[in-house]
Amino acid sequence: DSYPFVVFSHGFNGAGDDFRTQAEVLAANGIGALTFDFCGGALASRSDLPTYEMTVFTEKEDLLSVLDRVKGWQKVDRDNIFLFGASMGGLVSALAAEERADEIRGMFLLYPALCVADDWNERFPEIEDIPQRHDVWGVPLGKCFFEALHGFDVFANIGSYSGDVLIMHGDRDDIVPVGYSVRAQKIYRNSQLEVFAGEGHGFSAAGTDKVTQMLMNLVIGRL
Repeated sequence: DSYPFVVFSHGFNGAGDDFRTQAEVLAANGIGALTFDFCGGALASRSDLPTYEMTVFTEKEDLLSVLDRVKGWQKVDRDNIFLFGASMGGLVSALAAEERADEIRGMFLLYPALCVADDWNERFPEIEDIPQRHDVWGVPLGKCFFEALHGFDVFANIGSYSGDVLIMHGDRDDIVPVGYSVRAQKIYRNSQLEVFAGEGHGFSAAGTDKVTQMLMNLVIGRL
């Protein structure tokens, strides 16, 4: 037997274990799941690389490597591999899907941080404005993180992926304005946006349960 499979990508300074519960629910319902730590993606990451050497694009390469590994596993249904990305992991997933569209059956973006480049280009408009190190929420990031995003237009680099895209975002998100997800929904050919009333950047238990159910329904509905 082969099984549909979901690869989870965590957010900034997060961990694969952030989605352990969702992965276990999927597994209990016959859907394979993998969570992992991005290299340098968090202060407590179990993967190698210091945080100050990580960029959005090193994380994209990590995800592509994970995807290659998953495709080689015997019981994985290679026609039904899905990506799930939260916050910055959502941005990383969206970028990866552009490169591997024919390998990804569908994508779930949970409050995706499509604002990251805009935020930092506004903060550091010129290359010479970028410091060697800059702490974000206590996480030391290197110049490479901000340089990699300099002049980068997220919306010019996503949207060609034509598989199913489900975007989930809270209307009280004060980290990533919901307008970014509204804009993303319009550029993907086969997309749906679910706005969660009263939810912020990080959902309540009830919101998280709903996300898990929607994720499972969409995977099962595409088989």
